[in-house]
Amino acid sequence: MTKDRLLRKYLLLPFLRLFRNHTARRVLWWVIFFLFSFIILGANFIPDQVVLETGEVAKKDVYYNGGVVTYTSEIKTAEARAKAAQEVPQIFQMNHQVLNNLELGVEDFFVAVSTIKNDANLDETAKMEKLKGLLPESVPQESLSALLDADQETVAMLETELKGIIRTRMQDGVTKDQLESVQRRIINDVEALDLKSSFKVCLRGIVNQLKFEPNKIYDPVTTAQEVESKLAQVKPVQVTIQPGEKIVEKGAVTTPEQIEALKYLGLQRANTPFPTFVGLFGFIAIVYVLIIVYIRGYKPELQKQESNIVLLGLLINVSLIIAKIVTSIHISDRPEFASQLGYAIPIAASSMLAAILFDVRTAVFITVVLGLFIGVITNGQMIYVTVAIVGGLVGIYRVANLSQRSHLVRASIDIGLVSALTVGVLGLMWNQSMPVIGLGMGMGLFNGVFASILTIGTLPFLETAFGITTSVKLLELSNPGHPLMKRLMVEAPGTYHHSILVGNLAEAAADAVGADSLLVRVGSYFHDIGKVKRPYFFIENQPSVENPHDKITPTLSTLIITSHVKDGVELAKEHKFPKVIVDIIEQHHGTGLVSYFYHKAKEGDKPESVLESDFRYQTPRPQNRETAIIMLADSVEAAVHVLEKPTKGHLEAKVREIIKQKLDDGQLSECDLTFKDIAVITQTFVRVLNGMFHSRIEYPDQVAKEMERGKAKGGVNHKEPAGQSDSNPGDGRAS
Repeated sequence: MTKDRLLRKYLLLPFLRLFRNHTARRVLWWVIFFLFSFIILGANFIPDQVVLETGEVAKKDVYYNGGVVTYTSEIKTAEARAKAAQEVPQIFQMNHQVLNNLELGVEDFFVAVSTIKNDANLDETAKMEKLKGLLPESVPQESLSALLDADQETVAMLETELKGIIRTRMQDGVTKDQLESVQRRIINDVEALDLKSSFKVCLRGIVNQLKFEPNKIYDPVTTAQEVESKLAQVKPVQVTIQPGEKIVEKGAVTTPEQIEALKYLGLQRANTPFPTFVGLFGFIAIVYVLIIVYIRGYKPELQKQESNIVLLGLLINVSLIIAKIVTSIHISDRPEFASQLGYAIPIAASSMLAAILFDVRTAVFITVVLGLFIGVITNGQMIYVTVAIVGGLVGIYRVANLSQRSHLVRASIDIGLVSALTVGVLGLMWNQSMPVIGLGMGMGLFNGVFASILTIGTLPFLETAFGITTSVKLLELSNPGHPLMKRLMVEAPGTYHHSILVGNLAEAAADAVGADSLLVRVGSYFHDIGKVKRPYFFIENQPSVENPHDKITPTLSTLIITSHVKDGVELAKEHKFPKVIVDIIEQHHGTGLVSYFYHKAKEGDKPESVLESDFRYQTPRPQNRETAIIMLADSVEAAVHVLEKPTKGHLEAKVREIIKQKLDDGQLSECDLTFKDIAVITQTFVRVLNGMFHSRIEYPDQVAKEMERGKAKGGVNHKEPAGQSDSNPGDGRAS
């Protein structure tokens, strides 16, 4: 087997078989849109990167274009801790024993001097020798003699003065570094005493003999404990970076703080951390699972058509692309102003499109989903999420009952005003400045206009591309100036009048049971459009008593009558009508029996050869409530127009008879009308018909007879007489 055959057998063919499977294609579409969302949101985590080092001169300005970010700066925190540690003074312990020892040393010296002076066993020479042993050799003989000759009071005074000087200098504490300086100051203080110079020399000698030690001792343990206490009080330094803020200025020397900011924001690192993408992948997966669960649980009809999934995925991802573009625009070097552009993200456009193209509940859910994604794009800033969701909900409310495109303009005003108001109150709540709040409110107003422009501009393309019939499209079709309506009015005036009456009946019934009344009205206008191809074969369009069916067989008459459905479908497709209208045209008779021609055929020569199936419409039964209501309204309107006395009782009896016939014939078996709905429809038909056939003026007998004679001569009736109607009145006549 060749390589090409192997590829076809094991790769191409399995893929083609998989793609033919409807479920597999739906899963594939969800995977594709999931990946699109991941790429779009992932771009938010891959900012422009630069390669800078501390002390390097920046070659260009570096801006941060994400949302508001607050992070803990390790550098600034370290600086704050160092500053706090420096502010803690060194702690010393006082050693009072040092001063005591010095004072004792002075006392011991003078005790020894007194002992020497008072020792009677010593002569002057011996006393002098002993005194020399107490003082340094540098003390001259004269000073020693003066000290020996001094009286006891003088000796005591010298002792007191020296001890006082030492205490004064040492009592506040002296560190090791201060010790030498303090000794000099003590000597200076001694020199400043009002004493004989010989006494000063002796006191200096005593000071030089004393053993000075620091009495203020550094306590490292207590100091360290105090430092730790202060450091514990230092809070991590938070740095906030606003959207659009300039991180590095061109030509400036890069600081460590700037390098740290660049690394934290991802502007400096070579690769985005893998865990970031894992988290983003998981978040988007959760959101898409919620979307799928919502559709399967609450809107299962959406997933029956792949086009709905494609449209939903496009709405989500195109909205994200627009949001990404809007947030990347740089409008100011001041970050507080640049960040206000986030309020211009037009989520309301997607909300309105979802409400118009799908339904209100789906639109609300999609708005919340987009709000979550906006939170990712704006780096978790709930203020933007809040404004986006509020604007989207207002847009949904304004288009929930959209009746014309101009209402989207009114929606833009409401969205803009509510968005601006929301921005204002949130700005006040977060203490923003008035200029910033004013700019944000302006962006909110712009949001409303921008959203409506996007909605108005894209709606026609989406309607056409995905074959979705919106209320706006139906309103355009309901215009009496539509080419087919004009043609119906000119070529088949009786059918035109009948269609208008059917529309009135069906619309009232649809309103009563909660069906789509606009779709019912438009479908009623065009349900018999196929009659324009052979208008005179339908009695409501015959200007004279001549009836072409009198010249042909019942079988051929049935073929002509039933062919107006096929002709109507062809005309509708030719004019590119929405599928829902084409379905109404095709299904509004179901498999109903053309009873008049069937009974006429049975009255022929060979009644046993007449098959009922040959006289039935070969079209699908109504598949939804709207088409079923049009079927009932069509038959009822045809039947009541041939009543001779359309009194209230007769009208109600005829309506009930027609609806019962449709039920018994199984024409309502494939739609979702309930018996309760049918009861409400019956009451609505009776009420509307009573309004149509209200009490009329009583004519004189003679005039009434003349009118009856005019009818007998072939007066025009807007509805077919027995045998030529394509409706199915319940009196045994043809439908």
